[in-house]
Amino acid sequence: MLKASENPPIIWPEVESIRDFVGLWWVAHTKSRNEKALAHDLIHRDISYFLPMTWKVRRHRGRKVRSLLPLFGGYLFFCGDENERLELLKTNRVANLIEVKDQGWLVDELLQLEQALQAGVDLVPHKYLKTGQRCRVISGPLADLEGVVVRTQAATRLVLQVDMLGQAASVEVDLDMIEVIEKAD
Repeated sequence: MLKASENPPIIWPEVESIRDFVGLWWVAHTKSRNEKALAHDLIHRDISYFLPMTWKVRRHRGRKVRSLLPLFGGYLFFCGDENERLELLKTNRVANLIEVKDQGWLVDELLQLEQALQAGVDLVPHKYLKTGQRCRVISGPLADLEGVVVRTQAATRLVLQVDMLGQAASVEVDLDMIEVIEKAD
């Protein structure tokens, strides 16, 4: 298990936003439990990546153990050219590369995750939803995030989806901080 200081950064190189990355986006489906090791390999090769991660607390032998884990197990998003794609494949940590057909759509979805992570909110993996009421956060550090609202007994959560992966994460929101997005006719 890595010490907190040994974890790779969520974004490499550490820029203001992944919007600043140049090149084509790809999704690396990693071999089992290789997300962070691949991120370290990409740092050494100076290849831009986004690895959304969240803290998980569990009990081990009576002690609380905090671990920084990938939000979407088995996936890392990277941006680069053909040479960098080939360098990534040389790491022997990738099971499959997923080509991104709609670059803009993926970047928009990733920017929402980036904004939530930068706001310091507690993102948790969530079941992917195909239908539901789309809403937008209207104020606060999560302003302009869009997602599907779900209610649990304890809270209202905004589900941020990455359609291409069929994966999602959710963040707790106050009902008075969101508005329904009207569908265009």
